[in-house]
Amino acid sequence: MRIIEVVADAGHLDTLAGVAEQHHVVDFWAGPPGDDGRAAIRLLVDDASRQQVIDTLQGLLGGGSNYRIVILPVEAVLPRALPASVTAQDKGGGETREELYNDIERGARLDSNFLLMVFLSTIVASIGLIENNVAVVIGAMVIAPLLGPNIALALATSLGDHPLIWKSLKTNLAGLSLSLVIAVAIGAGWPDSLTSPEILARTNVGIDAVVLALASGAAAVLSLTTGLSSALVGVMVAVALLPPAATLGMLLGGGHIGLAPGAGLLLAVNIVCINLSAKLMFLYRGVRPRTWLEMRKARQSTVTYTAIWIVTLVLLVVAIILRQGLPG
Repeated sequence: MRIIEVVADAGHLDTLAGVAEQHHVVDFWAGPPGDDGRAAIRLLVDDASRQQVIDTLQGLLGGGSNYRIVILPVEAVLPRALPASVTAQDKGGGETREELYNDIERGARLDSNFLLMVFLSTIVASIGLIENNVAVVIGAMVIAPLLGPNIALALATSLGDHPLIWKSLKTNLAGLSLSLVIAVAIGAGWPDSLTSPEILARTNVGIDAVVLALASGAAAVLSLTTGLSSALVGVMVAVALLPPAATLGMLLGGGHIGLAPGAGLLLAVNIVCINLSAKLMFLYRGVRPRTWLEMRKARQSTVTYTAIWIVTLVLLVVAIILRQGLPG
């Protein structure tokens, strides 16, 4: 449940009250006009109808610029409101498009904080892998700076948001490049320490890794769209991107060329599966643009990127099968 506060010209108050009645919001109330001629109306909206209410408000007010729509969290409501129907909550409830965009877009920002997180988590992952310390490796997984731009890319392609697509790709590429450079340097410094079970485990890729990555990417989006973001910690651990990236870099830096392709294959599988399953889950959850023109662009983007990820995944599966069939 959220409070949607709309600040607009006082002349819109009756129309906004009509929107509240049309969508059967839990409650609504309005304040007096201010000196600037604008007034505020607050709507208490349940999860099932929140997206429809926000879309209607944007359709009514979107032609102007003298308005604000603010979504506020609600800790509790007394007396308790009746819950929305189970059918509505199963698929349509949870975070709105705007809330998701605000949360996920932050993970695609290429700034000093992101680069520092990649730097630190790569060092943590590399030390954990070399020392065969599972707890340290899990610590690097939980930091998970590379998960953000991949989820952002899946959202961007679902919405046909080309600026966010390029921002996500740029952040992803920068993060992976930095991680590989650091790992190569570490591997070159300790070439004889790269035989721990934690490292070797990430050079052997099977079909189970594909299934795990697909399930984890879908779980990540499900946790975000339903507002249960605490479940993301489990996703970070289940389908980590930094440990295989660090493994790949260290093996290359240490001259273990025969083992490096396995780690690279695992990294590629995780990236592709996260993007593919996250995109499909966004579609299942009904995360799509508001206007017809935006939907048309999103359909083109969805078809293109889904085809790219599926074809890439098929090639990776073939590579896994061929690699497993090799002797030794």
